[in-house]
Amino acid sequence: MDSDQDVVREALVGEPIDAATFREVLGHFPTGVVVITGLTADGSPLGMTVGSFTSVSLEPPLVAFLPERKSRSWANLRASGPRFSVNVLAHHQDELSASVALRETEKFAGFDWRLSPTGLPVVSGCVAYIDCTTEQIVEAGDHHIVIGRVDHLAVEAGGDPLVFHAGSYGTVLRHLSK
Repeated sequence: MDSDQDVVREALVGEPIDAATFREVLGHFPTGVVVITGLTADGSPLGMTVGSFTSVSLEPPLVAFLPERKSRSWANLRASGPRFSVNVLAHHQDELSASVALRETEKFAGFDWRLSPTGLPVVSGCVAYIDCTTEQIVEAGDHHIVIGRVDHLAVEAGGDPLVFHAGSYGTVLRHLSK
């Protein structure tokens, strides 16, 4: 069996892995899309779109996201204090995801949001949200690993989440045949 004939792109064994190849290969792993939110001192929402979010622990309940260390959005969120909210975006919120990812200011202009019971921004129509307090920030290459203790969480609209795969937004198939 010649397994090499199906390979579209690969790094050479023993050679440094270039960023473009790394990004392309990892882009084939679908990720959920979340918006991390916080508040400025004057009560305006801050946010950043993140595809690297995961649960960490059940006892105690911990989650993590991995922002790029040089991200201005991450710098603003970090400077706003230790609390943040993870908004799990719904399949129809690709425009919100792009707005938060691309805009420098007024990231939520044209999108509705409210405060959660713990006082953090929740975007209207999200699938769920998770309010957290930062437990630890670990440097890992060109990113940080931000570990948050879950303070409050809720399912909002429910439904199908937004996912990112191979450079495009999509959603999940809810039922697979057995």
